[in-house]
Amino acid sequence: MDVLDAEFVAGATALGQLPAPTFAEVAFAGRSNVGKSSLINNLVQRKKLVRTSSAPGCTRAINMFRVRLRTDGEEAHLDLVDLPGYGYAQRSKAERKAWGPLIEGFLRERPGLRGSVVIIDIRRGAQDDDLQLLEFLESVGVTPILVATKIDKLPASKRKPALAKLQGELRHRLIPYSSVSGDGRDALWKRILTVSSIERPDAPATP
Repeated sequence: MDVLDAEFVAGATALGQLPAPTFAEVAFAGRSNVGKSSLINNLVQRKKLVRTSSAPGCTRAINMFRVRLRTDGEEAHLDLVDLPGYGYAQRSKAERKAWGPLIEGFLRERPGLRGSVVIIDIRRGAQDDDLQLLEFLESVGVTPILVATKIDKLPASKRKPALAKLQGELRHRLIPYSSVSGDGRDALWKRILTVSSIERPDAPATP
């Protein structure tokens, strides 16, 4: 699977500002500072497609990126949607309250949405906000794709126990990911393409 092109399509602070769906869409959600922007950049192999920052909570809008890729010899398009990070206490209460309806409205109402990548920092485990999001996704029929990021921040001896502990807390398959080394990239793409109906679940893995 090769990413041929990736570009910014639109940013919106209200659902009505987004363009109508053209291709299958996959959302990316997670608490602030879980490495969401770095993960998307690594996934599409572009260093600066998504803005990254050392300050949590910088993503305040829904940002949409269009990816053109080649899989199994055929080209396809897919839209990746970066949702605002949640759970960051230092943002104003009014601002955080406004994000809730924006995120929930997109996940509930967007007709092109095929699934949502839920990103959890392996060092911190699943927080209440993460569990609430998973419950919400289940209630609106959106397929979750769980990713444990920042595995490179743990010593090698602690990675398997941490993953096993997190996997035991969650009902869904967990994909470990490192935006530094790219570990987990192929597995995440495989899941995204399957959920998006771009690649069949039984299709052979791309070399």
